[in-house]
Amino acid sequence: MSNYFKKLLIATIAIFAINAQSAELKVGYVQVDKILQEAPQTAESGKKLEREFSPRSQELERMSKQIKDLEAALDKDGLTISEAERRNKERDVQNIKIEFQRKQRELREDINLRKNEELGALQDRVNKAVQTVSEAEGYDLVVYSGVAYASKKIDITDKVLKVLGKK
Repeated sequence: MSNYFKKLLIATIAIFAINAQSAELKVGYVQVDKILQEAPQTAESGKKLEREFSPRSQELERMSKQIKDLEAALDKDGLTISEAERRNKERDVQNIKIEFQRKQRELREDINLRKNEELGALQDRVNKAVQTVSEAEGYDLVVYSGVAYASKKIDITDKVLKVLGKK
């Protein structure tokens, strides 16, 4: 870096420092983890996902029981049935297991997609609530979690939760 740019950078930092000292800067801090735990939208989202995927979960439970029942019957009748019949039943059980695993994997993937969609919607609502509080109370800067230290006096998390409908 040339001397000119170094001097320009130092002068800019000095001017910024002088302006920052002369103007009162209002800073706020938001605990995202607390909001994600306490916001009413989080619980609503969980219930919504549970309702949405409940029929598929129940189907998987039925399939699991069917597999166990077929395996138990095969163990019980294994010695009394013909070799061909035993192989057919084992093949049927294996096919149901494969179908079960496929449906289980698809359900997990679909749940993860929907969770991400719901989380994105919640993040948008949280951002709007933070912006509402920040503008209403004249904050110049609001930071989220990931800060090494934040004083309780600049923590506006409860105000954001209030806007989200919690308190």
